[in-house]
Amino acid sequence: MITKEVNDWIKKAEQGRYSYDSAIEEFMRISKYLTKEEVRQILSRLKKAL
Repeated sequence: MITKEVNDWIKKAEQGRYSYDSAIEEFMRISKYLTKEEVRQILSRLKKAL
């Protein structure tokens, strides 16, 4: 389940508040707690934003 914190982070990344490198670092940190489908969803959203 994607938490509120993860959703907030995704929104900030989509709004350009993170550099590409910072967004990827944060994604690597949180991805170990997510399911494979959640990771795919987040990556899809990030690819559109970054």
